[in-house]
Amino acid sequence: MIITAGIYKGRKITAPDEKITRPTLSKVRMGVFNTLYSILGDFDERSFLDVFGGSGIMGLEALSRGFQEAVVFEKNPKAAEIIKKNYQTLKLKPDLFIGDSLKLLAKTDKIFDVVYIDPPYMSGIYEKTLELVRGKIIVAEHSEEISFDSFNILKQKNYGGKMVTFLNFDL
Repeated sequence: MIITAGIYKGRKITAPDEKITRPTLSKVRMGVFNTLYSILGDFDERSFLDVFGGSGIMGLEALSRGFQEAVVFEKNPKAAEIIKKNYQTLKLKPDLFIGDSLKLLAKTDKIFDVVYIDPPYMSGIYEKTLELVRGKIIVAEHSEEISFDSFNILKQKNYGGKMVTFLNFDL
């Protein structure tokens, strides 16, 4: 995989075995960050949380594009090691928390500017994740229908069967 834009554009990132994770495609990453830019404007001094880290590519894309902080949660120890190596390749220290993402979300008080949710498909944890998430903008990548009842849908895009939904809280 290759970082698509920003100061690390073109840098190669290692992906974990596909049995462990499902990396976000480059066209989806570009679409996510282009949409976030249209919603938020400048990313300076903004925070980003990737709830299900995988390779760490979403956090690295966020840092490459100017986010001040990118926090990554990852449960799988093998994937967490790859995240560490990917950050080290760019001479960065990951803000990585290894453990069950739902438990980590329940423990955090921080409200992030952007929270990216892309759990294993068909895992049945989208709704529980959405109950726990604290973010100004929530980005959910999904293939199944999900109830977003307590949120405002800002935008929804279809990338050949993968949906990306941009949300904020229904105030």
